[in-house]
Amino acid sequence: MTTFLVATFLVLHGLLHPGVWTAPVQPDKPGPFDPGHSWVLSTAHVAAAPARATALALAWYTALLYVVAAAGAVAGAGWWPTAAVLAAASGLALKAIWFDPWLTVGMMLDVSVIVAVATSWPASLY
Repeated sequence: MTTFLVATFLVLHGLLHPGVWTAPVQPDKPGPFDPGHSWVLSTAHVAAAPARATALALAWYTALLYVVAAAGAVAGAGWWPTAAVLAAASGLALKAIWFDPWLTVGMMLDVSVIVAVATSWPASLY
């Protein structure tokens, strides 16, 4: 049961990444943040379209890593914690490069994944 819950969390959290970054923006109602604006990339004078494409690519990469980590956990593979930490690090990089206070909860979830793996929690998965 614990494995199923952890795998479900990893998949859902992972799939939220592309969901958040590809959410349609209505012209009369701006979204909570702009995926085309990165404080890091704007200092390098990167235009909005390439910044948005990069954010989307990183969001899908993060989602893929989270799904792979979940599959590994379900299969009982010894490498799933590494995949989970890579996914969380990728998610943190995404949210840091395109930082917006609205993304703070996602950052806390990514940090929680790293802490859980570092402390081998829950122990039944290791």
